[in-house]
Amino acid sequence: MTPLIHLESIKKVFTTDEIETHALADIHLDIKEGEFLSIAGPSGCGKSTLLSILGLLDTPTDGTYILNKKPASGLKLSERARIRNREIGFIFQSFNLIGDLTVFENVELPLVYRGMSVGERRARAMGVLEEVGMSHRAKHLPSQLSGGQQQRVAVARALAGRPSVLLADEPTGNLDSTNGEAVMDLLKDLHQRGSTICMVTHDTRFTAFAERTVHLFDGRIVSEEEAAKNHVP
Repeated sequence: MTPLIHLESIKKVFTTDEIETHALADIHLDIKEGEFLSIAGPSGCGKSTLLSILGLLDTPTDGTYILNKKPASGLKLSERARIRNREIGFIFQSFNLIGDLTVFENVELPLVYRGMSVGERRARAMGVLEEVGMSHRAKHLPSQLSGGQQQRVAVARALAGRPSVLLADEPTGNLDSTNGEAVMDLLKDLHQRGSTICMVTHDTRFTAFAERTVHLFDGRIVSEEEAAKNHVP
């Protein structure tokens, strides 16, 4: 079965006038459609760099990236933006909601850029807000929500475009343990309904929600483990 995401020999080097920093080295990784993958490791090991490459926010120095059977290297900026809008849903640690837009408007905005009709995007936005239990807050501003509620809205925004994959960068990092577990339960539920999720985390409590965890250290995948079949966090 062809993987949804295929990385082969991915390398990322950041160069300044005086030093080369090897952020990623020889990354080989496949992510299957419908899989929940966790990328774990200490701070500075390359987790967020890898996720940025997966999300087409950055480009590798070398190597091959195939997304949904199509090469993701050497694309024009406009094409990368189009793929991000249609194929990839982002969930960030800091929520990244627009403060002067309502909850509904935050979720609807990516659909506006698609040129979707008003009726269709309104129905889609309200549908995903209902899915994450936030439709009753549709007219509120982000400042009127708790951190956990803001992250639920961010998940709804990521889901609105019906992406091929959800990329979550430390989605519980700014939340207390109760709200963090609630967001992880939401991601687990989305996965059980068929979503493909790739999550970066340094919290070992939350890697247990994934089917498979790859461990990074100094820019390399050093180990990989699958969750026990009968384990439910």
